[in-house]
Amino acid sequence: MRDTLLAGAGTFVALAAVGGLAAATGQPLLLGSFGASCVLLFGFPAGPFSQPRNVLGGHLLTTTVALLFITAFGPGWLSMAAAAAAAVMLMIVTRTVHPPAGSNPVIVFVGHGGWSFLLMPTALGAAMLVALACVFWRLRAPEMRWPQRWW
Repeated sequence: MRDTLLAGAGTFVALAAVGGLAAATGQPLLLGSFGASCVLLFGFPAGPFSQPRNVLGGHLLTTTVALLFITAFGPGWLSMAAAAAAAVMLMIVTRTVHPPAGSNPVIVFVGHGGWSFLLMPTALGAAMLVALACVFWRLRAPEMRWPQRWW
């Protein structure tokens, strides 16, 4: 029960902080896949997909691939499927697998995100989640070492 409450508290704090900053600044800092990232960061922090390299690398890589595909091939469903497939393969090859980031190509294609989407919400939002998870686990469970590795 304690772990479940911690996962909920961490998710609330992280998404409230990112959402509050987005509301206060008027900047798009939220991405649909960030909720699923919180499942890993706060529910399964020791897992390999929950480490900063995976969270940051997965989100940045999949969004970049989606933007390249939408720029090169246009906003069609085949292009979206190809972008998602390429993004998954590249996450595996680069050892930056973060399952929630697998939805980023779909989000980019549905939302018709431009290149600024790579910075906001993707890079800044993912970095905020990692930073908040680091602070959260240091304050809440100092005996737990998170992250287990940065790179």
